[in-house]
Amino acid sequence: MIPYGRQNITSKDILNVKKVLRSDFLTQGPVVPVFERAVKRYCGASYAVAVNSATSALHIACVALNLGPNDWLWTSPNTFVASANCGRYCGAKIDFVDIDTNTYNMSISALKEKLKISKKKGKLPKVVIPVHFAGQPCDMIAIKKLSKKYGFKIIEDASHAIGASYHKNKIGSCKYSDITVFSFHPVKIITTGEGGMALTNNKRLAERLCRLRNSGITRDKWLMKNRPKNEIWNYQQIELGLNYRMTDIQAALGLSQLNRIDKFVKERYRIVDFYEKNLINLPIKKPWQLPGTHSSYHLYPICIDFKKTRKTQRKIYNFLHKNKIKVNLHYIPVHRHPYYESLGFKKGDFPVSEDFHRKVISLPIFPTLKKNDCKKILNKILLAFK
Repeated sequence: MIPYGRQNITSKDILNVKKVLRSDFLTQGPVVPVFERAVKRYCGASYAVAVNSATSALHIACVALNLGPNDWLWTSPNTFVASANCGRYCGAKIDFVDIDTNTYNMSISALKEKLKISKKKGKLPKVVIPVHFAGQPCDMIAIKKLSKKYGFKIIEDASHAIGASYHKNKIGSCKYSDITVFSFHPVKIITTGEGGMALTNNKRLAERLCRLRNSGITRDKWLMKNRPKNEIWNYQQIELGLNYRMTDIQAALGLSQLNRIDKFVKERYRIVDFYEKNLINLPIKKPWQLPGTHSSYHLYPICIDFKKTRKTQRKIYNFLHKNKIKVNLHYIPVHRHPYYESLGFKKGDFPVSEDFHRKVISLPIFPTLKKNDCKKILNKILLAFK
């Protein structure tokens, strides 16, 4: 069986985790800050805050930007539900911006048009979350320009995109955003088991993100309320936070993985090169890259061209699964899930995303995928379309 994604764990990774297991601290120890410094240094950001998942990072990012019940959050329909749920956790209203037909990321033209209409209605977003789908960076320069014009904050959902670059800046540098969020789920570029991180260049935001992940607690004297001198107050909860901390065990694995991140991305490009050279004369559309970007290729999505074949997505998907090629679909559009339909969204609201969902199949791509495995995948794809 060949899955669509798989973690790469080495004996060195295991050794680094063992060191923590034998240390005095399994959590809230010295390794998390070391991991944070390593990631921010790699990305070129000023601050990094590690948490227990990318969902948690998205949530506290929204809270740190003061998103609330009277606000709007916009994101892409072509993403995992967490990109929208983070706004709902804050009580905000959610809307979506349809995707570009080439990049499958948030469409700049659709965003421009929606902003114009929303300004007239007095319903401009407070936060926009562009999603770097499959590791392909969004057109952040264009989004940043629009943020200055319309006054919204930007959270980059880069769950797929650590190791990617945009105009020679690493994703995570926050050059064009307020906060960037990474995921370290096992199938992502690097893993901590479960885990995530929020990066920013704003000191005030970083301090608040740290508090929010730790139950709203501070030890900073200048933030603490005065109490009687005969009472010991070495920390205080000053706002409602959450327990979103990353453990030192997770951070140790992440640190070890980060040392190989460029190798991981290089191996992904090896697989992409194989697909590009061999998936020819088939009724499919292969991924396209926006000029000036360097994808991390978390996913390799192909789209079936129904004008050139009678094969359905379900037939191709079922055939490959039957032959132990565990391809996947990324994504069911968020607005089509029953929860979001209960909020008023319906089929046809974002047609490009819906059309993409009907055509897409994500092929296996991970660093340990061997050449013989790639040949097997190719052979089964050719048979599926035969």
